[in-house]
Amino acid sequence: MQQRERLRDEKKRVRQPSCRMNDDEYQLLLRAAAECRMSMAGFLARSALNAARDLNRTTADIAGKKEMLQELFTLRRRLGQIGNNLNQVARALNSGAEAPQAEAVLAAVQRAATRVDAFTQQYLDNQAVA
Repeated sequence: MQQRERLRDEKKRVRQPSCRMNDDEYQLLLRAAAECRMSMAGFLARSALNAARDLNRTTADIAGKKEMLQELFTLRRRLGQIGNNLNQVARALNSGAEAPQAEAVLAAVQRAATRVDAFTQQYLDNQAVA
C-alpha cells in the first residue's frame, strides 16, 4: 500500500476547533466517518470545508431548516389555539347552549389541516430532492 504524501509545513493543519454535540449526533458522525473510511477529525474537517466552500448551498440548507422549524412551531401554536376553541364549542353544546362560533372553529380546523398537509408534502418533496 502506497503511503500518503506528507503535507508541507504551510499546508499542515495546526488549528483544532472544538464543538459540542449530543450522543446521537456524535454516533451519527462516527458512522458517517467510518462509512467514508475516514477519521472523525478528517471527516469533520472535510465536511466543514466543503460547506464553507459552497456557502450558497449551505445557507440555503440552514435557511430551509430554520423556515421549517418556524412553520412547525407556528402550526403547533395555531393547533393549540384551535383546540381550545373546539373545547369551548364542545362544552357549550354539551351543556345545551348554542355555539354560534362552531362553524368558524370547524373552518379553522379545516384550514389548519390543509396547512399541515401542504407543509408535509413540501417537506417530503424537499427530502426527495436532497
